[in-house]
Amino acid sequence: MNQELTWLAWTGLHMTPWKLIGLTGATLFGLRWLVQFLATRKARMPVIPRAFWLMSLAGSAMTLSYFLFSSKQDAVGVVQNLLPAFTAAYSLWLDIRNRGWRPQQQ
Repeated sequence: MNQELTWLAWTGLHMTPWKLIGLTGATLFGLRWLVQFLATRKARMPVIPRAFWLMSLAGSAMTLSYFLFSSKQDAVGVVQNLLPAFTAAYSLWLDIRNRGWRPQQQ
């Protein structure tokens, strides 16, 4: 998983499967704020939709796996993504516990 993806060589970037996983996770983690903004705008008050926590958990897990299993092996990246993963998992668990598996439409 640490070997370069030759089909992406035309980009001029050294891209590996692990790097794609890490970049996808970072993108998910960043886009969660757009989801939160759109939900807040729709509700006309601050809200955090379940999709925010799902994207947080998935993004954290993907970037955490990149820093753990790729050739990067970066302790700073592991610590940076470990706490958000636990926080997102706990918040998602609370959301499901309080609103049920299928939340009501707003």
